[in-house]
Amino acid sequence: MDIRVSGHQVETGDALKTLVTDRLQGISDKYFARALSSQITFGKGPHDNGFTCDIVMHVMQGLVLKATNKGMEANGAFDGAADRIDKQLRRYVSRLKDRQAGVVSALAENGAYDGGFDNAGYTLFQEAGDEEAPVEAPLIIAETRVDVPEATVSDAVMMLDLRHTNALLFRNTATGVHNMVYRRGDGTIGWVEPNRAQA
Repeated sequence: MDIRVSGHQVETGDALKTLVTDRLQGISDKYFARALSSQITFGKGPHDNGFTCDIVMHVMQGLVLKATNKGMEANGAFDGAADRIDKQLRRYVSRLKDRQAGVVSALAENGAYDGGFDNAGYTLFQEAGDEEAPVEAPLIIAETRVDVPEATVSDAVMMLDLRHTNALLFRNTATGVHNMVYRRGDGTIGWVEPNRAQA
């Protein structure tokens, strides 16, 4: 697995990089024969107090695990985020392995499997500044480009949970229509399915 450790206004020494690499490789080996890549970013905590750690782990096509944690020490911040990744994988491991086998065999049948899965792009349009934008025209901060996954509703909810996002757009395998699942304010999951045109 390709593991990249970086720091945002924080120095990452060899000991920290070794700790991160060993722990994430261990988690990957425990659950998957081969995970794709991981990006770990350390930063300063709120008000320059302590550290933050963000982990983005690409496990298979269309499946990204995300975890974040804060701590007074970089090691502690990482350990908390890694524990969350481990807990997510332990919770969904059987469904993930079934899904991975299906994706790889479907791609192989179509001749589209090239072993590479990372096709996401990220563009930063403007840094958030101190100046306030008018309410009627908020600033566009960032745009993420990814392929919309094809999934069942239950798999989409699993991906929403694993990515720690508030919403996920997906193509429903049962209907072939784009749907969205999202986390509601009370913690439940909402599911949006567009109205079909009546004949």
